[in-house]
Amino acid sequence: MGAPTLDCQTTLKSRVSLSGVGVHSGKPVSMHFSPADPDTGITFVVSRSGEQTGEIRALFSEVGSTDLCTVLGDPAGLHVATVEHVMAALYAMGVDNVTIEMDGNEAPILDGSAEPFVDAFDQVGLEKQSVSRRYIRVLKPIRVENGASWAEFRPFAGTKFEVEINFSDKAIGRQAFSAPLEADFFRTEISRARTFGFMKDVERLWAAGYALGSSLENSVVIGEDGRIINLEGLRYSNEFVRHKMLDAMGDLALAGARFLGSFHSYRGGHKLNAAALHALLSDRSAFEIVETTRRERGRSIEMVAVNAPVFAPWNI
Repeated sequence: MGAPTLDCQTTLKSRVSLSGVGVHSGKPVSMHFSPADPDTGITFVVSRSGEQTGEIRALFSEVGSTDLCTVLGDPAGLHVATVEHVMAALYAMGVDNVTIEMDGNEAPILDGSAEPFVDAFDQVGLEKQSVSRRYIRVLKPIRVENGASWAEFRPFAGTKFEVEINFSDKAIGRQAFSAPLEADFFRTEISRARTFGFMKDVERLWAAGYALGSSLENSVVIGEDGRIINLEGLRYSNEFVRHKMLDAMGDLALAGARFLGSFHSYRGGHKLNAAALHALLSDRSAFEIVETTRRERGRSIEMVAVNAPVFAPWNI
């Protein structure tokens, strides 16, 4: 069974902030989340030295890179990197509209999971707005492939993710996980899953300018002998696939609206997630925009097709 739909958009009740370092840049950064008006979506406001440098909307049309993380904007200019964890938290917790001010170009990695973001949103709570929430309803299967990897959207009465990974390293191996897009389930079963990497890749990543802020405090690290280096071990027995699902949720949140359907991936990643989303939204016969409407004095709810607003990302 998929996650239930909500009939109204939401925002945060008040401002909340988080600070940390970027996992790739290693630079300190603060994020300030503020309530936003209905139909404005998620907007990043990036500044440097106290001066605003520009705004970037959290839409798949703004994706500039998917190498090791998802980057919005121009990687060589105005951009915000590693947005997948915060976007997954906003998506799963049901936050539709929010302004995110940042004094740097990469979201903080915090503990490597989405849990700190969830805790911050729980701290201030959500405010229901008097505008209907729109959904992207999948009408037919859409599949993309890259070698042995693939990802697919399928029609489904609700919202469901099914992710499978397959690593040769014995510490990971083959793992599969299925979950609804539902706040309570995300909070307890997905949000705490941390990003992970291999000790054998560290020097190569550093030389390429990546993972400069990575540590055992914010990443699960797998040693040369195939063992988990972190003294506390894993938070879930299958933490690796749960984190891959967290990443997928964050990447698909860039659709600009929650989707009604199921998403399946095998050996996926940021690049494949972005390709699948682009394939879906590029085919106008594959989806429709719907919103909830109440019938019979509010006793029942049904989904009806609507015209998408002009700024919607599916007008491509």
